[in-house]
Amino acid sequence: MVSLILVLPLLAALVLVTLPRLSDAAARRAWVGVATLDLALVLALWLRYETPPAGGLAFEERLPWIPGVDSSYHVGVDGLSLPLVALTAVLFLACALYALRESDRPRLQAALFCFLQSMCLGVFVAADLILFFLFFDLSIVGMYFVIAGWGHQGAGRSALKFFLYTFLGSLSLLAGFIGLYVGASPHTFDMVELARQPPLSGSPLTGGLVLAAILLGLAVKTPTVPFHTWLPPAHTDAPAIGSAVLAGVLLKMGTYGFVRIAMPMLPEAWRAWAWVIVAVGIVSVIYGALVALGQSDLKRMIAYTSVNHMGYVVLALGAAGLVTADPAGEARTVAVTGAVTQMVSHGLVTGALFLLAGVLHDRAGTYDMGAYGGLARPAPRFAALFAIGAFASLGLPGLSGFIAEFQIFTGSIAAAPVTAIALPGILLTAALFLRALQRLFTGPVQGRSESLADLRPAELWSVGGLLALSLGIGLLPGPLLSVIEPAARLAIDLVGR
Repeated sequence: MVSLILVLPLLAALVLVTLPRLSDAAARRAWVGVATLDLALVLALWLRYETPPAGGLAFEERLPWIPGVDSSYHVGVDGLSLPLVALTAVLFLACALYALRESDRPRLQAALFCFLQSMCLGVFVAADLILFFLFFDLSIVGMYFVIAGWGHQGAGRSALKFFLYTFLGSLSLLAGFIGLYVGASPHTFDMVELARQPPLSGSPLTGGLVLAAILLGLAVKTPTVPFHTWLPPAHTDAPAIGSAVLAGVLLKMGTYGFVRIAMPMLPEAWRAWAWVIVAVGIVSVIYGALVALGQSDLKRMIAYTSVNHMGYVVLALGAAGLVTADPAGEARTVAVTGAVTQMVSHGLVTGALFLLAGVLHDRAGTYDMGAYGGLARPAPRFAALFAIGAFASLGLPGLSGFIAEFQIFTGSIAAAPVTAIALPGILLTAALFLRALQRLFTGPVQGRSESLADLRPAELWSVGGLLALSLGIGLLPGPLLSVIEPAARLAIDLVGR
């Protein structure tokens, strides 16, 4: 079933490209249908999911691919990857619904997003480093064409900057993967085997260099400070659905790589670098929130909050390497569980916020918050959903952001009290979103708010569905956490070896 979930959007992309007589309306409906079917398959997978034996994968499939280097088509899911597979399916369906009124080459856009969906799913189900790298790189190509082809004025330059940054990062990642292969005995690219028998044990210098290469490649994609500079222009110039996928899915490939590859395969090096990783996470949390607070462009503000929120994830995963501070691993397990929950929460909430920002640009042609005022009166549905998204992003209880950040800080501070330095990031996030709410929605109706229409049904369903899931996780986190926690506990056991 994993292969069917992976291949279905790709087959749809091929059909959309090879049927030039397909009408635009039919192409849009086909995209929604494929995304709906893929999400239904993911839900069926979730309902049948049982925690696999330690170190194993559920729904595992394996076929020979490049036998000379022991690389295979090896896919499967566990508690770390399944939530991100579900997130990917949900977000792409939301984007398909949002784009139902798209008039700019909708058939090509639908085909490109179906292709991109398969590449994103491939990253999260891959259990072979070469397969992981293949999907990782092709996702960059797909997003480049999304930004360059459907972005705003100046999108070509932003797309090129995005591609060069992330492609150079992927080359560093490939160098790290080759280092893992060379250090393994026997040589292999199989991720399950590399986690069971970590290479380069007892070689701190070589292990540190390989980890540095992997961290660099993943840090660019996450992105963390100082590798974040491609993110704001890419988001600002991308179409709304491109920004939603970029923030909601592609950024998670970096943090997922940390917990799937770097931590279990290079445990000694991860423990040695743990404080550096924690420091990078703290800086990203504070810096991202401070810079977001100073923005007048709504989309750039939301983009910088992604640096802040991904900083929480990096902080928690860094704390997972502080074995001596928490030898039993209980607090570090909570931190890793919170990190994976934050990946899901951020994808839902920030994806919804970017779609809402896209509504402003579609209606009024600008993201400048100073061009609006009193928007709650002409667009009450828009105002209500934006407020829910803002409160979820700042971590209000009852929404998914609170569940994630509570676990991250509980586990991280218990393992290393100094991580409390990052707590002001929550206050700064609250300040920037309350400021945005005040500027956009309160006071007399003025500027471009006077003629701005409220959300259409397709926009309401796409954004509302994402925020409803955030509310569901905030009120009933058990189904999600019961999947993540066993895998987080295993990750802590692996990094503590």
